[in-house]
Amino acid sequence: MFDPAAPPQPVIAGDRRAPLVARWLRTLLSPWSRLSLLVVLLAGAACGVLLFEPQRLLADGWPPQLNGAAAAVVFAVAYGLCTAAFVPRPLLNLAAGALLGSQLGLGAALAGTVLGAAVSFGLGRALGQDALRPLLRARWLKAADGQLSRHGFRSMMAARLFPGLPFWGVNYCAAVSCMGWTPFLLATALGSIPNTAAYVIAGSRAAAPTSPAFLIAMGFIAVTGLAGAVVAWTKRHRLRGEGR
Repeated sequence: MFDPAAPPQPVIAGDRRAPLVARWLRTLLSPWSRLSLLVVLLAGAACGVLLFEPQRLLADGWPPQLNGAAAAVVFAVAYGLCTAAFVPRPLLNLAAGALLGSQLGLGAALAGTVLGAAVSFGLGRALGQDALRPLLRARWLKAADGQLSRHGFRSMMAARLFPGLPFWGVNYCAAVSCMGWTPFLLATALGSIPNTAAYVIAGSRAAAPTSPAFLIAMGFIAVTGLAGAVVAWTKRHRLRGEGR
C-alpha cells in the first residue's frame, strides 16, 4: 500500500531512458523509415552499377580458374545480385551462354533469375509494402494491385513470358501487392525459361551469327518482344476500364 510518509523513491536512469529508446525504435521501424532505407539501398545499387559496370566483369573479367559446376554456382550468385542492382537480364543471359555454354549457362541464368527476383521481392515486401500500399488510391493502381493480388501466378507468368517490363520493376510491384511468395517464385522460374533460353543460346552461338540456332533464338526473341507489346497494350486498356 502507498505510504504518504514514505520517502520518495529515486528515479533510475534506465527507467527514464526506456521510453526514449522505445520511441527511437518505433521511429526506426516505421514504414516510412524502412521505405527510406529501401530507397537508399536502391540508389546505392544503381550508383554501383554505373560506376563499376559489373556486367562487364561477368563478360570480360571472369576468373579463368573457375569452370564447370563451380563456375555455374558463382555465376548464378553474381547474376542474382546484379539483377537486384538493375543490371539488364538480357546482357547477363548473353554472358551466361558465352561463358558457360548453352546447357550450363541456362541453368545458371535461371537460378540467378530466381535468386535476384527473391532478393528484390524480399526487400520490397519488408521495407516498402507498409508505406506504399496506403498510397494506392488511383483507380488504375488499385486495378493493377487487384490483378496481382487475386491472380498472382497468372499475372506473373504473363509478365515473365512476354518481356518488355523491367525485371526489377515487376519484382517490386509484386512485393507491394498481396501476392504470395510461392506463386511469385514459381511463376518467375517457369515463365523465365523460354526467353532466358533464347538469350543464352544466342550468346553461346554469337561466334556464328549465321548458324540456325542463333537465327532461331533471335527470331524467338523478336516474336516474344512483339507479343509482349501487344499484351501490354491490351492490359493497359483493360486496367483503365476496370479503374473507371
